[in-house]
Amino acid sequence: MIKKKAVVVLGPTSSGKTALAVKLAYQFAGEIISADSRQVYIGMDIGTGKDLTEYKFKDAKGKAVKINYHLIDVIDPKKIFSLSNYLVQANQALLNISGRDKLPLIVGGTGLYLQALVDNFQLSISKPNDKLRKELEGLTSEEIFKKLKKKYFVFADKLNNSERNNKRRLIRYFEILKDKGKINQQQKHPKFEFLILGLDKPRSELRDGIEARLKQRLENENMIEEVAGLKKQGLTWKRLESFGLEYKYISYYLQEKLSYEEMFEKLNTAIGRFAKKQGSWFRRWEKQGKKIYWVDNQEEAAKEIKKFLK
Repeated sequence: MIKKKAVVVLGPTSSGKTALAVKLAYQFAGEIISADSRQVYIGMDIGTGKDLTEYKFKDAKGKAVKINYHLIDVIDPKKIFSLSNYLVQANQALLNISGRDKLPLIVGGTGLYLQALVDNFQLSISKPNDKLRKELEGLTSEEIFKKLKKKYFVFADKLNNSERNNKRRLIRYFEILKDKGKINQQQKHPKFEFLILGLDKPRSELRDGIEARLKQRLENENMIEEVAGLKKQGLTWKRLESFGLEYKYISYYLQEKLSYEEMFEKLNTAIGRFAKKQGSWFRRWEKQGKKIYWVDNQEEAAKEIKKFLK
């Protein structure tokens, strides 16, 4: 069977991957599939960097353009969205887009989501372990994660901030790992061939970009009001904190656990560490044998896509 083709645009936070992907989608008649573990949640717009305004623009002739996107705003933040949920919906989106003769562009920085989709992870189906659940239920998410990391370091080290703070998901991972000894099995995707483009910046430039972006969101985009609004909608502080980064530290600020200055400093540092962790994931994926074409701009990316689509 001749496989269909899809393009991945990955990079750490604040690297400009969304802007690049939108331009490429316009150039190659494509549509975006988000690979971000938090952008799936409705109402979490500013803190997750959805940048939805970037999907609408005017072309060189002044014509209004809208790039279609998928896996953004698909579930209430009170509900759990797992890796298995993502894989089902992302694969459906791939088929939907390619079935209309459009080019799918998977865009994001959540390494686990990207690798699971491209490498066609097969998630183990394990029955609930009541004994294990009772043992872990009385612990905090932090305590469970420490246990998981001690016993299954390689897997635990790959989890993102949201997953590390999601007690229910950590317990489920523990069940699967205890039952099967591994969480997935890597295979080639049966229906798609992927070109992986990576966008990165020098560390100093990325650090400056992160700080500038954070200031913009706090001072001009009402990010604090977004978090306060989610709390009014019924999300608990615990749930908001579990999303990590912006939602965690702004929640601390709103609860008066941190001053504004402390919140900004700690959040800026945490985002920087997160970007570094994203980069580590991508480099590890390369060491595992995955080819990533690192590009600096649209011209370089377009050149690789044209070769890929021939």
